[in-house]
Amino acid sequence: MNAVTRNYLTVTGGYWAFTITDGAIRMLVVLYFHQLGYSPFEVAMLFLFYEFFGIVTNLVGGWLGARIGLNLTMHIGMALQVVALTMLAAPDHWLSVAYVMFAQALSGIAKDLNKMSAKASVKALTKGGSEGDGEGRLFKWVAVLTGSKNALKGAGFFIGAALLQWFGFRAAVLILAAMLLAVLVITAILLPSGVGKMKSKPKFSQVFSRVAAINWLSAARFFLFGSRDVWFVVGLPVFLYDVLGWKFMEVGGFLALWVIGYGIVQASAPRLLQRSHHGQGPGGATARFWAFVLMLFPAGMALALQQGWPADWVVVTGLLLFGVVFAINSAVHSYLILAYSSHDKVAMNVGFYYMANAGGRLAGTVLSGWAYQVWGLEGCLWWSAAFVLMAALLSLALPEVEPARN
Repeated sequence: MNAVTRNYLTVTGGYWAFTITDGAIRMLVVLYFHQLGYSPFEVAMLFLFYEFFGIVTNLVGGWLGARIGLNLTMHIGMALQVVALTMLAAPDHWLSVAYVMFAQALSGIAKDLNKMSAKASVKALTKGGSEGDGEGRLFKWVAVLTGSKNALKGAGFFIGAALLQWFGFRAAVLILAAMLLAVLVITAILLPSGVGKMKSKPKFSQVFSRVAAINWLSAARFFLFGSRDVWFVVGLPVFLYDVLGWKFMEVGGFLALWVIGYGIVQASAPRLLQRSHHGQGPGGATARFWAFVLMLFPAGMALALQQGWPADWVVVTGLLLFGVVFAINSAVHSYLILAYSSHDKVAMNVGFYYMANAGGRLAGTVLSGWAYQVWGLEGCLWWSAAFVLMAALLSLALPEVEPARN
């Protein structure tokens, strides 16, 4: 095994471990605080700082990674997640809305530092080789990294629900903190320093991309991920628990299986799309096509629920189909941001792009609690369809992939 492959596997392993804790903490907070009597909107508010500071982190994180190295920003993210998990192990009377929002803010900073660092590292590690081989390998590596991450996030949903049911909230978060701390130590030893670090110190103003394709893609990403979280974050788990009467383990297990399947499809995207791209990566036309296809599913589910079709059948079937198409959309986007970026500015471009991603998640999270409380799951689904339509329209401006000139 050569050094590049070993470093890629180390980055991926660290990303996997972090992702399990990220999925678990989300499920723990939603289910535990709903059980304590929080309304859907109040539960959504617990994630407000998580998503808001994700925007700030991605804006600053790419610039920071370019200055100090992506491996260091990744480990800072892991350390902050350990602190956030430990904070949530406090006694019940400490767990006010403000306290939990602060812990979630640290977790949001941690998540986006880790994600930005891992994905930007892939671009840095694929440097070299012929142009065609490099683009093909880049699409495969980023699809595997992102797809496997989402599969592990699904496992995190189940692990969080299972730990909550078996050990209780406090023991669960401490177990997760201990696991991640051990991984942090191992990856800090194995990874070389300076991955993704620019030779010259970039100015902060350079975090705002001057490449039109990256700006259009970032705008589309905002609405793409808002379309998922507007019904997935709060509305769906509360609907499954309250309306369909599922238990914690059933809610966590189902959402875990969905995200695992979503991750498998995302990791398989290069094989699913290879015939239409002849071994090369996809381009703007691919992003447009799959965005318009995705819009059909939340709109169809909302109509079916309004027509009185069986809710369990509509939600389970619709969610599975939505997951497949959303995974392809996400894989194409994750590839395009790296393909549109040059090697020396990848950290800042990825940071800017995931700032838009975090903004979409913030909008979706807040709308998820509010729309569910006002209109129920059907309202969340109509918001989702509108967000996907915006992503599709913005994708009309995306070009095909060319060698980066930024």
